[in-house]
Amino acid sequence: MTLFADMDASAPRTAPTSPWFAYRMRWKRRRLLARALRRRKELRRHSVTPDRIRAASILAFSTMRNEMARLPHFLDHYRALGVDHFLIVDNESDDGTTAFLQEQRDVSLWQSGASYKQSRFGVDWLTCLQFRFGHGRWCLTVDADELLVLPGGRDLRALTAYLDENGLDAFGAIMLDLYPKSSVSEGRVRPGDDPLDHLKWFDATGYRGRRHRVFDNLWIQGGPRDRVFFRSEPDRAPTLNKTPLVRWNRRFAYVTSTHQALPMRLNRVFEPGRPTGALLHTKFLPDIAAKSAEELERRQHFENSNLYAPYHRYLIAGVDLWHPGATRYEGPVQLERLGLIGRGNWR
Repeated sequence: MTLFADMDASAPRTAPTSPWFAYRMRWKRRRLLARALRRRKELRRHSVTPDRIRAASILAFSTMRNEMARLPHFLDHYRALGVDHFLIVDNESDDGTTAFLQEQRDVSLWQSGASYKQSRFGVDWLTCLQFRFGHGRWCLTVDADELLVLPGGRDLRALTAYLDENGLDAFGAIMLDLYPKSSVSEGRVRPGDDPLDHLKWFDATGYRGRRHRVFDNLWIQGGPRDRVFFRSEPDRAPTLNKTPLVRWNRRFAYVTSTHQALPMRLNRVFEPGRPTGALLHTKFLPDIAAKSAEELERRQHFENSNLYAPYHRYLIAGVDLWHPGATRYEGPVQLERLGLIGRGNWR
């Protein structure tokens, strides 16, 4: 079993099981859907190809802003993994992201100038698109700085075939922060470069998991951000568990990014026997200083932006996340060996 399957197996279930709680969760899901659909007017169709969307079996959804440093490699990575079509919301990019995306035949593009924070960090916008286009299809929801890797280096077609055969409609992944062996602001990455040529290190140990008291998912924390920024307040450390891949239904809704979803069965993705992957997090490219400075001004990425101001100031100053216990990233097989991803019963 993986490290996280062991955690899941040992974490006692604490979520209520009463009919009243189930009723409350149904209404929460309906409110989230209603909220998202009210925001559909914030989306402007830019270059949308409904015929190509309908012909696709695996769709990828993402909200992004100013991601040209990552975007060419991001698209190529997911094309190779098996994504048929991308549905992307651009939130007022001004670095060439919009023009680049509209040239891609397998991308349908929407734009929004509305508040990223008020849209639940883009989740409402993507829920609108998933409601309209995702029903009955495998939908992958990822950020531009997340690169999914699967056990054995396999692809999404093999994975979704296995999930369908076994009656599973969700797949979980740990978000694995990658970082350089230097200040995060050093170096240069050009559009089209592989971020993994710059971000070569990660924390192989130091993760912890417990059961979420409401949504019943394994709540995972740890990694370099926990180690460097949140040692004195570990409960505030970033949440690393995600459910990025779901066979979508119009009744489904993400609650907090892809960390939690409703109905609650979608959260039980780290149980023993289930395959899991990793989202390689490429946040710490050299553009992190400029992005952090912009975020201090815009205050769009956290519910309580004031609490995270010191975090952004450390990134602007070029904090060094590397430490002697860091592990050099070598690929999915290495992550399997370390117990960070696993095939479960998928052999």
